[in-house]
Formats: sequence, structure tokens, C-alpha cells
Amino acid sequence: MATETEATDKGVGLALALGALAVIGALLMYAGAPDVTAAWGFAAAVLFSSLAVVGIHLYWH
Repeated sequence: MATETEATDKGVGLALALGALAVIGALLMYAGAPDVTAAWGFAAAVLFSSLAVVGIHLYWH
């Protein structure tokens, strides 16, 4: 009995997209260093990087 599985790269694409958003958040954190903007940039960087890891784990086969 043969079973067929379809391998996709959704996890990699999702991780790249969310990783790019995390980098933008880190740049925002760097640019707005003494202000509250830095806190929002840090929150975005942490959120999107953790979602990138979750995306890889969800689509890993």
C-alpha cells in the first residue's frame, strides 16, 4: 500500500514573511530608542519572531 504525501514550503514562506516583520520591528526599536516607539518595536519584534517559530512548527512534516 502506497500513501502519497504532499510536501509544501508553507512553513518556510511563513517564517520568512514573519521574520521580515520582526526585522522591521527591531529597526523600529533601534530608531525610536529613547521613546515609547522603541517599546512598540520590541513588542513587534518579539511577537513576529515567536510567530515565525510557531509557523515553522505547524507546517513541519
